[in-house]
Amino acid sequence: MVVRENFDEQLDDLKSQLVHLGKLANTAVERSIRALNNQDIELALQIIDDDYKINVLEEEINETATWLIAKEQPLATDLRKLITTLKITTDIERIGDLAVNIAKSVIRIGEKQLMIPVDRIPEMVDITQQMIEKSLLAYYEEDIHKAKEVADTDDHVDQMYGSLIKELLEYMTQNPQHISQVTQLAFICRYLERIADHTTNISEGIIYLVKGKRFDLNQ
Repeated sequence: MVVRENFDEQLDDLKSQLVHLGKLANTAVERSIRALNNQDIELALQIIDDDYKINVLEEEINETATWLIAKEQPLATDLRKLITTLKITTDIERIGDLAVNIAKSVIRIGEKQLMIPVDRIPEMVDITQQMIEKSLLAYYEEDIHKAKEVADTDDHVDQMYGSLIKELLEYMTQNPQHISQVTQLAFICRYLERIADHTTNISEGIIYLVKGKRFDLNQ
């Protein structure tokens, strides 16, 4: 009984660590867009430097989960919890990487005046961050209803991405002298769309955790 209690405590600790990892990644996304809005090169550089915190915690979570699988040889639900933890941790780490990619685009844009309004990009960010927050809550509560809501929201992000890319391409065609800046803004939109996709992957992991079945929610 004591062994089981210790194992349950370790699973709970792992869950809390993963949620903390997700919050770190979400904060990195928020800071990257703040750096874009303010054309804050120093903040962008800080985001890149701070990425190691996400990488270190991801490695710690993966090592603990792998160790528990090998040591405890868990069955059924507990094994799914650990497998899901490994998968979700990877998606969260990728979200952190994409925040770094946004920061790098901010640096490439530099302090030159933005020639095209970017007010719709923060709107896309708001929706994406809400997806991340809801997916983390769904994971913590093992709530498949919330997980499916996240996946449904991804369709809206895809539509926003398509609309923004169309605007940027039209502007680029009419103003080829600004092709470099517009290209970086297009990359940023793509990175945000990919963040939403990884968040949907997290939702898939939650459904697998609860139902024991895999679903492709990105279709």
